[in-house]
Amino acid sequence: MYDLIVAGEINPDLILSGNIKPEFGQVEKLVESAALTIGSSSAIFACGAARLGLKVAFIGICGDDTFGRFMLDEMSKRSVDVSHVIIRKDGQTGLSVILNQSFDYAQGDRAILTHPGLIAELEASDIADSLLAQARHLHVASYFLQTKLRPDLPALFKRAHALGLSTSLDTNYDPSEKWMGFDELLAVTNVFLPNEAEAKSLAGAENVEEAASRLGSKVEALAIKLGKAGVLGMFGSRKVQTESIPVKVIDTVGAGDSFDAGFIYGYLNRWELEKSLRLACVCGALSTQQAGGTNGQPSLEEALKFL
Repeated sequence: MYDLIVAGEINPDLILSGNIKPEFGQVEKLVESAALTIGSSSAIFACGAARLGLKVAFIGICGDDTFGRFMLDEMSKRSVDVSHVIIRKDGQTGLSVILNQSFDYAQGDRAILTHPGLIAELEASDIADSLLAQARHLHVASYFLQTKLRPDLPALFKRAHALGLSTSLDTNYDPSEKWMGFDELLAVTNVFLPNEAEAKSLAGAENVEEAASRLGSKVEALAIKLGKAGVLGMFGSRKVQTESIPVKVIDTVGAGDSFDAGFIYGYLNRWELEKSLRLACVCGALSTQQAGGTNGQPSLEEALKFL
């Protein structure tokens, strides 16, 4: 029934752009723009995958409130099946406030303030085998924010494998900077999708080449995001680096999640490593041409023009 299931967090992004550095002492400042958009790494990935034509189901937890309803409505508009989302009437949906400095878009310089709300509440036991059995692939992101899912994630991935699913993981940043507990998890992860800083931290490596060698030996496929420099990927013993495409950057929010969607599309369709990496780079780059994580996500037809 589904190409993939995404188990993740649900929260919108409130993006403020312009001269966003606050001044205390009850000083009111005006910013250039404000936009309430789909947030959370998992949801942005799900929308990107659906935009490429994959059949996507999402499971997570949100509140019966304005932010929760906004997220479910917007994901549904983008063809993500949210019927499996758990709604907690006594809970509050999380929110991220993203402060974009307008003069520094090209470098993606931003600050993020997040109210967790129900972000951390999803547990592995919420994800039934009957749901997993309807899909080919399971994706998890925001590993460090999903604290109740984290302890049982290796067991969840093992359940998925037993039911015939492949698995993928994008850890995102570790606020504690400890980067602990990955040996067991990576052993049951088919596709690992860190960025350069995350890869080096997880591998205890000084450079990305060393990090790729260490991490690539633990998983089936590895794609390390290098921003404007593209991607370094591994599949077995093969190591490939692919450049990105030049674009006029407006907003880098969610670019890594759109990249992930492109790579997983190629992986599920058994593309060669180079082609999957290229599609991932194109999806990530094109997503930066509009504000918000999902507004610039390309369709497959739009992305293929750049391959």
